Amino acid sequence: MKQTQAFLSTYTADVSGVCSALFELGGMTVMHDASGCNSTYNTHDEPRWYDMDSLVYISGLSELEAVMGDDEKLISDVSDAARQLHPRFIALAGTPIPMITGCDLPAIAREVEGRTNIPSFAVPSNGIGTYVAGARQALRLYAERFITSRPEKRKNAVNILGATPLDFSVNGCVQSMARRLEEAGFTLQSVFAMGSSFDSIDEAGAAEVNLVVSSVGLPAAKYFQAQFGTPYVIGAPFGDFFSPYVFDALRESIRTGAPADVLGTFAPDAPDTVIVGESVTAKSLAAALAVGYGIGARVICPVEAPNGVLGACDLRLEDEEEIEQALRGARRVIADPLYRRIVPAKSEFYPLPHEAFSGRIYRRQIPNLAERV
Repeated sequence: MKQTQAFLSTYTADVSGVCSALFELGGMTVMHDASGCNSTYNTHDEPRWYDMDSLVYISGLSELEAVMGDDEKLISDVSDAARQLHPRFIALAGTPIPMITGCDLPAIAREVEGRTNIPSFAVPSNGIGTYVAGARQALRLYAERFITSRPEKRKNAVNILGATPLDFSVNGCVQSMARRLEEAGFTLQSVFAMGSSFDSIDEAGAAEVNLVVSSVGLPAAKYFQAQFGTPYVIGAPFGDFFSPYVFDALRESIRTGAPADVLGTFAPDAPDTVIVGESVTAKSLAAALAVGYGIGARVICPVEAPNGVLGACDLRLEDEEEIEQALRGARRVIADPLYRRIVPAKSEFYPLPHEAFSGRIYRRQIPNLAERV
C-alpha cells in the first residue's frame, strides 16, 4: 500500500533541518508548534545539543491558539525572549498545524523585527518535507540576509556549503574535508555551517569557489553565484581516490568562473551496487567506489534532490514498496541499518548509518568517509 511504512523509519523533518542548519549561527530559532516537538529534535536529530549552546525553542502552540489564530501570543513571547537573550537574528519555522490553519509566519517575523530591532525571518517549513527542504531554505535565507557585502576575493579560498550533522554527524568528517582542502593548496574561508566563526561565514563572498558537499548547500551556492559571481562544484571529497577529482574541479571552476561537473563523469554503465541516501553524499560515495575499486553503483535518493545531481540510472523514491522493488537484483546494498529489513536476502548488505534517518542509534558506527572509503 502506497505511503505506508511497514519496516522503514522516516527521515528528519524539515523543521529540524532548519534548526540544524542555523544551530551554530548565533540566532534564536523558534519552532511554531505544540510542546514536545523540541525534545524530538534535540534527542534524535541534534548531536551537538549537550556540547554546544544554541537558542532553539518551541512556541508551545495550544489548540485554542491554533484555531483562533492568536498570533499576538507568539509575537509577544518571541519578542520578550529576544530582549533577554540578544540573539543575532530570529528565525521562525512552521510545522503542520499552523501551516494548515494559514498562519502568516513572514508577517509575524516582520512584526517581531519591528518590536525588537533584531533581524527576523520565517523559513517556509511545514513539518511534512524532509530535513533537506528545511535546511537548504534556512541557509539560503540566512545568506540572503547577512552575506551581502562584496569583499575582496582571497586566492584559492573555498567555502564548504551544506555541512550539517544530519548528513555528516559529528565524527570528524567535516574537519577532514576541510583539512584535505588545505592540504590540496586551498584556503578555507568557511564551513557553512559547522565549526566556523560568524565573521568567516558572513564574509563568504571572499571565496573564489564554493564546494557543495550536500544538496542542503546548493541554494546558497546559487545565491553566491548570482550575488558575487562565485562558481561552485557539487561533490564531497570522500577518500583518497575521489578527492583529487573534486580538487581538480575546484581549480577548473576558479580558472573558468563556471561550475564544474565532477559527479557526472562517474555515471556507471551497468551498476550492480545500490546506495541509498542523500543525493550529493551518495553520488560522491558512488564516484569514490568507481574510482577506487571499479564498482559501479546507482543511487536511490529517498529525500528531496536538486535537478541535475542524480544520473540516468539513479532513482528518486520515497515509498517503501517502491524502494524494496528497486533493490531486487542488487548484488550489494549500502544503506542505513534500518533498511536491512527490505534488502533481498541474496544481496550483500553494507550498513552506512545516516543520522537523519536512524538518529543516534548507530551514531558511533558512522564512518568518516572523508578519510577512507
